[in-house]
Amino acid sequence: MARKPNYNFERQERDRRKAEKKAAKAQAKADKLDRVKAEQDGSLPTDGPIDGSDDTAEPE
Repeated sequence: MARKPNYNFERQERDRRKAEKKAAKAQAKADKLDRVKAEQDGSLPTDGPIDGSDDTAEPE
């Protein structure tokens, strides 16, 4: 016997997946925009040590 369709639930699931996808796209776009702005401002180091240590300091 075939199952009885639950149209409301199916619609809610489609809407939920659509909202998740839209939120993920918006978050990715915001992250990219922040990264581009940081690179333009020069606040994001492009080269040098990753850990933030200063290689120009004299060794002790």
